Amino acid sequence: MAMDGITIAGIVKELKTRLEGGRIYKIYQPEDDEICLVIKNRTDRGNTSDKLVISANAGIPMVYISDRNKDNPAVAPNFCMLLRKHIGNGRITDIKQPDFERIIEFYIEHLDEMGDVCTKKLIVEIMGKHSNIIFADKDNIIIDSIKHISHAVSSVREVLPGREYVYPPAKEKLNPLESDVNYFVNHVMEKPERIDKAIYMSYSGISPLMANEILFRSGVNKNNTEELDLTEKDKIYTAFKSMFEDIEKGNFSPCIAYDGYEPKEFSAMLLSSFGNVHNDVIIPAKGIAGLKTYTSISETIFDYYAKKSVSSRMKQHSTDLRKIVANAIERTAKKYDLQIAQLKDTEKRDKYKVYGELITAYGYNLKDGSKELECDNYYTGEKITIPLKPDKNAMDNAKDYFERYNKLKRTYEALTTLTKETKDELNYLISVKNALDIANMEGDLKQIKQELIQSGYVKGKGQNKDKKNQVKSKPLHYISSDGFDIYVGKNNFQNEELSFQMADPKDMWFHAKTVPGSHVIVKTRGEEELPDSTYEEAARLAAFYSSSRDNGKVEIDYTERKNLKKPPKSNPGYVIYHTNYSMTIEPYIGGIKEVVE
Repeated sequence: MAMDGITIAGIVKELKTRLEGGRIYKIYQPEDDEICLVIKNRTDRGNTSDKLVISANAGIPMVYISDRNKDNPAVAPNFCMLLRKHIGNGRITDIKQPDFERIIEFYIEHLDEMGDVCTKKLIVEIMGKHSNIIFADKDNIIIDSIKHISHAVSSVREVLPGREYVYPPAKEKLNPLESDVNYFVNHVMEKPERIDKAIYMSYSGISPLMANEILFRSGVNKNNTEELDLTEKDKIYTAFKSMFEDIEKGNFSPCIAYDGYEPKEFSAMLLSSFGNVHNDVIIPAKGIAGLKTYTSISETIFDYYAKKSVSSRMKQHSTDLRKIVANAIERTAKKYDLQIAQLKDTEKRDKYKVYGELITAYGYNLKDGSKELECDNYYTGEKITIPLKPDKNAMDNAKDYFERYNKLKRTYEALTTLTKETKDELNYLISVKNALDIANMEGDLKQIKQELIQSGYVKGKGQNKDKKNQVKSKPLHYISSDGFDIYVGKNNFQNEELSFQMADPKDMWFHAKTVPGSHVIVKTRGEEELPDSTYEEAARLAAFYSSSRDNGKVEIDYTERKNLKKPPKSNPGYVIYHTNYSMTIEPYIGGIKEVVE
């Protein structure tokens, strides 16, 4: 569960900084299990407001500050009307996280019907399918909740109007902020469990992800508690204590770890197990394509779920195309392997030519029925034994070897051309697969489908003439740390358009060497030379958006766009060049600013 107690602590810290002291200006309920509060901030923060989104969705419960508008239903639900009645124009006096649980309590001061000041509590429980938003008075009596939980639903705890609010059962877990070394070493590390499980089963608010992070930071490379000695237990506790000291001080480092182009995990703390920081640059761990850091936990949460949703939707909508491409790759790869094996068999052709020449030179005194010829190889100066067919004379044996040589030579010449064509086809198909992985909008999939139709892999009509209803797919847009625009093609049509239409002759072009990948263009703005950091950032993007992104290092070619040539009748996105520079770089893009258009 990504929304663990550590993430909640990060959210509470951000909410306290931005919302505490603010007044609730507007309340609406866009979904059955979601409310939005528009909060006007304290005067010392200027005339600003924030939108607080609170969702009790069973699949994706979350709390975050957003700058995006949500629909306000024409008819407000009962829970929304109740909140408006009691806390409309109320002031948020405090925001707490009790006992490091996945709970956020908002203390709201308002005026009652008699004009007296009173306090209510809005309690948000972020607990998967048990998530809820509960409204209670200062004595913890529930006024209402967005989900009613009766005794028939839960025998553990009722959440109904008029009942006293009690916290969910803690399952005998300790608040990690209250732990000490004795408890950790003599109790937690004595459980006969995996080390990470012993940690997250002993403390509230720690997810398996963060338990693994603590173990990684400790540097202890063991799996089970039984394998640990006292020194190793102390090391794990030191990592545990260090993390929670940062949490107490409010030192959060929100981030998202990517697996390929898909967000894999997010956290309020830097995930060192997914990438290390070296000279202020995040180096991804092996198998992880990138680690993106944020300054706001709200932005992290929104970005993670938004990109996760896009990734899931694109995978669902591209299922048929992925199956076609995967089958074509498998078929072409088998054909290529067979051709390579056949090509390898032709390696003995030159040996047969030499045999024929040596028999011609030395076979004049061979006796009839000879099975071999021993002679000097005048090419190497060594003795050689040549097998012969005893039923043929020397000249016929020489003729046989020359015929075998010529046959293998013709096969070699034909296969050399065929294997190059097959390899080019395989690389092209891998580039299409890569494009399907990068696709983040419907327009991308339409372009890829049209490309496959044009290439003959998908049956269909030509270009759709109804361009009005087509979603325009654009290349990815980044800004280098030096302020230069960098564009990345998301498919072969975009690669070609980017390189031969958008790019000027003096713009710089980057591409992963000899492997399928995106074309990357840096707009030089007429500058004679780009800063080194811009070269490196463009190369990192070319490495990340290539089929070699899972490698630790990727070799990148770069050259001026004017050096590119498009061979006649070649596949979309295929170019050749003979003048270039190269560099080897890591395939991560953390810290490069992306422009969302």
